[in-house]
Amino acid sequence: MDIIAKNWKDYECIDAGEGEKIDRWKDIFLRRPDPTAIWPKTEGIDDWDKAHGHYHRSSKGGGSWDFKRKIPEDWTIDYQDLTFKVSPTGFKHTGIFPEQSANWDYMRDKIKNSKSEVKILNLFGYTGGATMACSAAGASEVVHVDASKGMVNWAKENMFLSHLEDNKIRFIVDDVNKFVDREIRRGNHYHGIIMDPPSYGRGPNSEIWQIEELLYTLVEKTASLLDDEPLFMIINSYTTGFSLLALENIMKLTLLKRFPDGKVVTGSIGLPITNRDIVLPCGIYGRFER
Repeated sequence: MDIIAKNWKDYECIDAGEGEKIDRWKDIFLRRPDPTAIWPKTEGIDDWDKAHGHYHRSSKGGGSWDFKRKIPEDWTIDYQDLTFKVSPTGFKHTGIFPEQSANWDYMRDKIKNSKSEVKILNLFGYTGGATMACSAAGASEVVHVDASKGMVNWAKENMFLSHLEDNKIRFIVDDVNKFVDREIRRGNHYHGIIMDPPSYGRGPNSEIWQIEELLYTLVEKTASLLDDEPLFMIINSYTTGFSLLALENIMKLTLLKRFPDGKVVTGSIGLPITNRDIVLPCGIYGRFER
């Protein structure tokens, strides 16, 4: 089932094509590479010239920003009752993946409709979009884990911006595999688990992560952390070449082994493009629920 993030006001993908996209973050326009936009740009529009900043890839890897107009180092955008810091980074991202709001809406509905306290684990938590969505929805506790201290500090900023500092949110800088192993030994359980694994990464002590080699084992271990009455488990992937069927197989082989009465739903996630009636693909997702 494909899902589309339609409920933004402070963000929009204005146009996409020829390996790029231009999007609006409140009143600031950014132009960035997007390898999934393999069709022509919309003809006869000047939106591409509105960009305050244009990110150029380097042939040697990475890239840099070219700013045509001065912009703040960071600013905020709102999604419903949440507020997030936005800042152009040296690796083209801004601190938010707006397409994930489609998953935030799903998680919030599940938490709000639960009749008992809900404990959530967010692995590879990045800047905490899902963490804040779950906490604001009424989760009794959210545990946010990421190997990058900088990203965890950014997530803490988002907590204060969204006025959630009085809620129970635990921020942990750690290698995800090591954290999951410790939680299993401790006997801890969660009603909902979110996982957004990168293609490749390093933990705080140089632990190596590669999605093709380690995802199955991680999902298998993490499934044992789910409560006997789980609400959901969500896995996102932006890894090129990692197929939807591979994600579905991994989730079925691990999660349905423990919960045979559950179901796994997978699909693409995307953003509507303002200038034309098409959707920009933004990775894949899998949801487990009972």
